[in-house]
Amino acid sequence: MDQTIRFTNSADGLKLAYALCGSGPPLVKAANWLSHLEYDWQSPVWRHWFRFLASGSTLLRYDARGCGLSDWSASDFSLDAQVADLEAVVDAAGVTGFPLLGLSQGGSVAIEYACRHPDKVTHLVLFGAFARGWLVADPKVAQKARALFDLIEAGWGQENPVFREVFTSLFVPGATREQQQWFTDLMRVTSKPAIAANILRAYGMLDIRSRLADVRIPTLVFHCRSDACIPFGLGRELAAGIPNARFVELDSHNHVLLENEPAWGRFCALLDEFFGRKRAPSPVESTADLKALAELTERERKVLALVAAGLSNAEIGGQLFISEKTVRNHLTRIFDKLGVNSRARAIVLARDAGLH
Repeated sequence: MDQTIRFTNSADGLKLAYALCGSGPPLVKAANWLSHLEYDWQSPVWRHWFRFLASGSTLLRYDARGCGLSDWSASDFSLDAQVADLEAVVDAAGVTGFPLLGLSQGGSVAIEYACRHPDKVTHLVLFGAFARGWLVADPKVAQKARALFDLIEAGWGQENPVFREVFTSLFVPGATREQQQWFTDLMRVTSKPAIAANILRAYGMLDIRSRLADVRIPTLVFHCRSDACIPFGLGRELAAGIPNARFVELDSHNHVLLENEPAWGRFCALLDEFFGRKRAPSPVESTADLKALAELTERERKVLALVAAGLSNAEIGGQLFISEKTVRNHLTRIFDKLGVNSRARAIVLARDAGLH
């Protein structure tokens, strides 16, 4: 998918790189640590995110100060500076009336922006986010965080990837070898070790709990149950503080969802539902796809319908009184019959056929 990269100035004069891709109503993603507008598209850890987000929407994303194609000369990484950067990018792109997505550290930026600009944001989605940073959340967590900050400055710049692999194991413990390599390399090309550490320290000191009650727009909060990077309790605390926010627990160990895990399909289905996005079937593929769907057994159609409704394997098993292993076996056969290799694609076909 092609993207257009442009530059604008931050409030304090830094150059910020932002990109637009896809077509349709705008969808804005707040920057998170770490990113690179070009490199991320090639990454097996991130590209499925951007393909999905830009399908049916014009996706606006940008590199945070100190990262990627934006200026690396930044010294101010405060929340106010980060929010001002989002304001500058939104104004430069000329978008309004958009859903706002905040992943991980980008969640706090998205929350503050939504509080300041409720007239511009229609929906707020938070994934793996938090209201309290590592340094204020818990003394034990703070001790571990400080050790990791030191590790960044001491080892990230070295050719030996062993230091960066520590972070890869926290962010995507379920990654394949290829995905691990891409994520490890991403750290080298997105920023300098000292900048990366300073960004994390700034986020680590955040405490926006008093701001959560000021969110006045529909909010959907996702958090992975076994997230080793941002503890599950912090995600639950975040959702509890936002009036009427919906909280979704995802069955994953990863901080960044990978394409072939069941939680990714559930995330996609629920996000489309929250945004009210309707996906039209491809006119070239629809006839063959519908024929394949018609050849599924009654039990397979029930399983697929529940997948399309956004249920996890455990929830599907509970409804059909079968084990998770049996659900996985059904899905393997369903994917084979449909000629797909991901839960997300199977969901699209099921929705096109009206199975959900």
